[in-house]
Amino acid sequence: MTDGTVNTREHEARTTPDDVPSVPSALSVAEQYERLERTVRDYNPQADFALIRGAYEFAEKEHRGQLRKSGEPYIIHPIAVAQIIAELKLDSESLAAALLHDVIEDTPATHEDVARLFSPTVADIVEGVSKLTRIQYDTVEDEQMENFRKMLMAMNQDMRVIIIKICDRLHNMRTMDFQPPVKQRQKSLETMEIYVPISYRLGIRRIKSELEDLSLKYLDPIAYAEIMDKTERQRDWYEEQMRQIVEQIHDYLTSEHIDNEVFARMKHPYSIYRKTIMQNRSMGDIFDLFAYRVVVNTVGDCYHVLGLIHDFYTPILGHFKDYIGNPKPNGYQSLHTIVMGPHKYPFEVQIRTKEMHQVAEFGVAAHWKYKQDQNGVKLGPDEHYDQNYQWVQRLLENQDGAEPEDYIHSLKVDLFDDKVFVFTPKGEVISLPAGATPIDYAYAIHSDVGNKMVSATVNHKIVPLDYALKNGDRVEIRTSPTSKGPSRNWLQIAKSNQARSKIRQWFRREKRDENIVNGRAAFEEELKRYNLRLKDATTPEFQEILLKNTAYRSLEELYAAIGYGAFTAHKAAMRVENEYRRTQKQKRAEVQAETKPGEPTPPSEPARTEDGIVVGGLNNCLVKFARCCAPVPGDEIRGFITKGYGVSVHRADCPNASPERVSQAPERWVKVSWGKNLEETYPAAVEAICRNRRHLTLDIGSALADTLATARGIHIEVTDEEFAICRLDLRVRNKEEVEQVMRKVMQVSGVLDVKRPAK
Repeated sequence: MTDGTVNTREHEARTTPDDVPSVPSALSVAEQYERLERTVRDYNPQADFALIRGAYEFAEKEHRGQLRKSGEPYIIHPIAVAQIIAELKLDSESLAAALLHDVIEDTPATHEDVARLFSPTVADIVEGVSKLTRIQYDTVEDEQMENFRKMLMAMNQDMRVIIIKICDRLHNMRTMDFQPPVKQRQKSLETMEIYVPISYRLGIRRIKSELEDLSLKYLDPIAYAEIMDKTERQRDWYEEQMRQIVEQIHDYLTSEHIDNEVFARMKHPYSIYRKTIMQNRSMGDIFDLFAYRVVVNTVGDCYHVLGLIHDFYTPILGHFKDYIGNPKPNGYQSLHTIVMGPHKYPFEVQIRTKEMHQVAEFGVAAHWKYKQDQNGVKLGPDEHYDQNYQWVQRLLENQDGAEPEDYIHSLKVDLFDDKVFVFTPKGEVISLPAGATPIDYAYAIHSDVGNKMVSATVNHKIVPLDYALKNGDRVEIRTSPTSKGPSRNWLQIAKSNQARSKIRQWFRREKRDENIVNGRAAFEEELKRYNLRLKDATTPEFQEILLKNTAYRSLEELYAAIGYGAFTAHKAAMRVENEYRRTQKQKRAEVQAETKPGEPTPPSEPARTEDGIVVGGLNNCLVKFARCCAPVPGDEIRGFITKGYGVSVHRADCPNASPERVSQAPERWVKVSWGKNLEETYPAAVEAICRNRRHLTLDIGSALADTLATARGIHIEVTDEEFAICRLDLRVRNKEEVEQVMRKVMQVSGVLDVKRPAK
């Protein structure tokens, strides 16, 4: 169900919401363009229609003959993107760039052509959108980091580039049914990982919500269909309830002489999904399934209406939030309260001014500095624009020296998470990510404060440096000129990207010699896991390969980067190990090719299966790993000959491989062992018993980010209000990596026990 709206002036529920653009399907190309012009004329009659039509005609000519997967003419897509831009009420240059956004990438047209025919600004925007096209990287994290970096750079230069790119993704997601299932899932994951956080941080609620819903449709189609079915079956009842409440609120506030507009909405599918499927709750358990927006003239009216709403309905304690006094990082402001309705079901009321409503709906576009007034004159920068979007520059700066996994995790915290607001000793307010510590606070004040910090007090009491700050805390940092600088474990304690970046910068600058020694030792130790020696991996031949694959100019630079945390020893070892194995294999092949008939061939490794398992007494047999215990290299293992499915490999401590089981059918148990020089990764699982609390999943995810394992999924099962069972599905190289995960997870607050499941 889309985000429906009920307006008091009509007193009836709309089946097609007014705040989610419709997607025309039966209109011709010309009709869709005419619809675009009508939309623009409604909000800006003085727009440069010659520029817009010229862009349309040029794009139509350049894309002529190109088709989309749906079979439609390709020009349908640029028109649709421009239509979304128009619904955000942006300027004529934005509309022209949206119509042209694919011509440089997909047609012979060049930047010079667009600049000559339209304007250098339009050409720069179009080229900026084209540069955001994906390229291939070694890892998913590298690719995500580069995509985020390019988007942040685009935002820093001209915010219209990223707005057009987001609208481009939105229309592609709307038409994703024509793509194969693999592409649908890939694009949906990318949308949730990149485009949704950026849309949220830009405050464009309507686009963020629709992107989430469309992604859910392909990532969990069964849950999506279930939610849509439930809401559709109850649609008439829901809309009648919303209509009645809208009338009640509007009539009551009008009787109190308050000029007001009231709108109603129901949670969009992804929000329902998060609160039902992911938390195992019913829709009846959601307090804010319905929300009513009350739009008034002044901030004073907002607080007055809050009191009237609490007089008229019964407020539910503990469910009031003041985002006017403490705005969200994306500029969102409103008062939120949850009250009990006349039919004994709770609903949320959001109270805001007209200006706040514009920001809530359009985000950055609501006070966009390139907007035009009704006379077509470009307005100057919004006075709040630069300060509201300084975070873009900060995030760009904070990528310096960051590992991709660490940067992506921290970036999502900075982009998505709620904020905590604390006070300086002088009463100034400092905004930090939720869960921030005194370390984050110190570096938010100044780099020197963080680097020379020796202790912290909160509300006049000394606290440990990993203390989680709370709203309203008064924080004071004590520094010392003789401080030796930050500790390396601060990188694990700090929550903000800004603090981590500044800590890494200090270690890079102040501890170069120490970093080189520590980095070299860590690299040498990591190579041992691959049965390699440092002198083998750093011969002139492999040194060149290593430096090329890690993008460092010398071994000293690489060792220093490992030492201060900008690069991991694990990645460095992997980059050289693959090439080393390939070279050794090639040399063996050359030796065998030169061996004369009758001469003994060099000894080789015992035959093994493609999964790295050596099976005693059997050749070329099928091997599978038992799901009950998920063995990995380093585990003691046993093999069981199944009927028709080859050998099933169990951990020796698995109940299904116990001595009792072996004695029942000894002829079906065979000796198995791990081969040498294993390069594969293997599935593994870790199970944690925890005290249930807020942000538990986030903290466990953060712990995983500090390990060598690759997370494939985190599943939380709440046994009661106090306890939860967390299952981690991983890909690892060996037992040591599993044990590293277990140690890290055990350090998370609230975790009582960690084990590898076997059943």
